[in-house]
Amino acid sequence: MDRFVGQASLEWWANREICLEKYGIDIIVTVDEVGTWQATGRHADLLDTTQREGWDFLMEMDPHFSVVFPGEDNSGILVRVFEAEDGTLTLMEVPNGHGSVNITFDLT
Repeated sequence: MDRFVGQASLEWWANREICLEKYGIDIIVTVDEVGTWQATGRHADLLDTTQREGWDFLMEMDPHFSVVFPGEDNSGILVRVFEAEDGTLTLMEVPNGHGSVNITFDLT
């Protein structure tokens, strides 16, 4: 695959069993000849006030999400998400699937 244009989900996982939130995104993914993966996107739907507050909270806590493409179940690619002022999302693949490790909390 050298280009994918479509929809995907950004999922924020608290641990291996609890997905706190999913956001639908319109995404463009390109892979160059050496396998470098790049993606940009936008939220598929305008976030309402509550969704925006949740998004901002998760982004501030830890901007690492799994991007899951249609037909995949919870086997997404771990990415770090950057959001520009205009709402454009840039997704950068996390090498070896290692995201932030400095945040620990218990939801029980």
